[in-house]
Amino acid sequence: MNATTSLRLLPWTSPDGKPCYLAADDGGSRLSRRADEIEALQLSMGTQLLGHARVLLTDRKADAGELRFLASRLCEALRDVLRVAESRGMRLPAYGEDGPAGDAGEPP
Repeated sequence: MNATTSLRLLPWTSPDGKPCYLAADDGGSRLSRRADEIEALQLSMGTQLLGHARVLLTDRKADAGELRFLASRLCEALRDVLRVAESRGMRLPAYGEDGPAGDAGEPP
Protein backbone atom coordinates (compact mmCIF):
# COMPACT_ATOMS: atom_id res chain seq x y z
CA MET A 1 0.00 0.00 0.00
CA ASN A 2 1.36 3.45 -0.82
CA ALA A 3 1.10 6.84 0.89
CA THR A 4 -1.99 7.83 -1.08
CA THR A 5 -3.99 4.85 0.12
CA SER A 6 -2.59 4.34 3.62
CA LEU A 7 -5.21 6.56 5.27
CA ARG A 8 -8.95 6.11 4.84
CA LEU A 9 -11.14 9.19 4.99
CA LEU A 10 -13.99 8.28 7.32
CA PRO A 11 -17.61 9.27 6.64
CA TRP A 12 -17.77 11.53 9.70
CA THR A 13 -15.91 14.52 11.06
CA SER A 14 -14.54 15.44 14.46
CA PRO A 15 -16.73 17.57 16.76
CA ASP A 16 -15.00 20.66 15.38
CA GLY A 17 -15.67 19.63 11.77
CA LYS A 18 -12.23 18.34 10.84
CA PRO A 19 -11.85 15.18 8.72
CA CYS A 20 -11.25 11.89 10.48
CA TYR A 21 -8.97 9.21 9.05
CA LEU A 22 -8.31 5.56 9.76
CA ALA A 23 -4.77 4.27 9.40
CA ALA A 24 -4.67 1.57 6.72
CA ASP A 25 -5.76 -1.88 7.74
CA ASP A 26 -7.01 -4.92 5.90
CA GLY A 27 -10.48 -3.40 5.62
CA GLY A 28 -11.89 -5.91 8.07
CA SER A 29 -11.46 -4.02 11.33
CA ARG A 30 -14.53 -3.11 13.35
CA LEU A 31 -14.02 0.60 12.61
CA SER A 32 -13.56 -0.03 8.89
CA ARG A 33 -16.72 -2.14 8.76
CA ARG A 34 -18.63 0.56 10.67
CA ALA A 35 -17.42 3.18 8.19
CA ASP A 36 -18.63 0.94 5.33
CA GLU A 37 -22.05 0.66 6.99
CA ILE A 38 -22.33 4.42 7.47
CA GLU A 39 -21.28 5.10 3.87
CA ALA A 40 -23.95 2.67 2.65
CA LEU A 41 -26.54 4.37 4.87
CA GLN A 42 -25.53 7.83 3.61
CA LEU A 43 -25.83 6.71 -0.02
CA SER A 44 -29.21 5.10 0.66
CA MET A 45 -30.50 8.21 2.43
CA GLY A 46 -29.32 10.36 -0.48
CA THR A 47 -31.24 8.15 -2.91
CA GLN A 48 -34.39 8.37 -0.79
CA LEU A 49 -34.04 12.13 -0.43
CA LEU A 50 -33.70 12.50 -4.19
CA GLY A 51 -37.02 10.68 -4.59
CA HIS A 52 -38.70 13.01 -2.09
CA ALA A 53 -37.18 16.01 -3.86
CA ARG A 54 -38.63 14.94 -7.21
CA VAL A 55 -42.08 14.68 -5.66
CA LEU A 56 -41.86 17.99 -3.80
CA LEU A 57 -40.56 19.86 -6.83
CA THR A 58 -43.58 18.78 -8.87
CA ASP A 59 -45.96 19.97 -6.13
CA ARG A 60 -47.11 23.47 -7.08
CA LYS A 61 -48.38 23.96 -3.52
CA ALA A 62 -44.92 23.56 -1.95
CA ASP A 63 -44.01 26.76 -0.15
CA ALA A 64 -40.66 28.51 0.20
CA GLY A 65 -40.04 27.03 3.66
CA GLU A 66 -40.48 23.48 2.39
CA LEU A 67 -38.19 24.16 -0.54
CA ARG A 68 -35.52 25.71 1.71
CA PHE A 69 -35.70 22.68 4.00
CA LEU A 70 -35.36 20.41 0.96
CA ALA A 71 -32.39 22.41 -0.31
CA SER A 72 -30.67 22.12 3.08
CA ARG A 73 -31.16 18.36 3.21
CA LEU A 74 -29.98 17.99 -0.40
CA CYS A 75 -26.82 19.97 0.46
CA GLU A 76 -26.16 17.65 3.41
CA ALA A 77 -26.70 14.56 1.24
CA LEU A 78 -24.44 15.93 -1.49
CA ARG A 79 -21.72 16.64 1.07
CA ASP A 80 -21.97 13.07 2.36
CA VAL A 81 -21.91 11.54 -1.12
CA LEU A 82 -18.91 13.63 -2.16
CA ARG A 83 -17.09 12.52 1.00
CA VAL A 84 -17.84 8.86 0.21
CA ALA A 85 -16.62 9.36 -3.37
CA GLU A 86 -13.43 11.04 -2.15
CA SER A 87 -12.79 8.30 0.39
CA ARG A 88 -13.34 5.52 -2.12
CA GLY A 89 -11.29 7.30 -4.76
CA MET A 90 -8.38 7.64 -2.34
CA ARG A 91 -8.44 3.87 -1.81
CA LEU A 92 -8.16 3.01 -5.50
CA PRO A 93 -4.68 2.00 -6.59
CA ALA A 94 -2.95 4.51 -8.82
CA TYR A 95 -2.73 3.45 -12.44
CA GLY A 96 0.25 1.16 -12.89
CA GLU A 97 0.59 0.19 -9.21
CA ASP A 98 -1.36 -3.05 -9.19
CA GLY A 99 -2.84 -4.30 -12.43
CA PRO A 100 -5.54 -6.95 -12.57
CA ALA A 101 -3.04 -9.71 -11.77
CA GLY A 102 -0.80 -7.59 -9.55
CA ASP A 103 1.52 -7.08 -12.49
CA ALA A 104 2.38 -3.42 -11.84
CA GLY A 105 0.26 -2.08 -14.66
CA GLU A 106 1.11 -4.47 -17.47
CA PRO A 107 -1.88 -4.95 -19.78
CA PRO A 108 -3.72 -8.24 -19.19
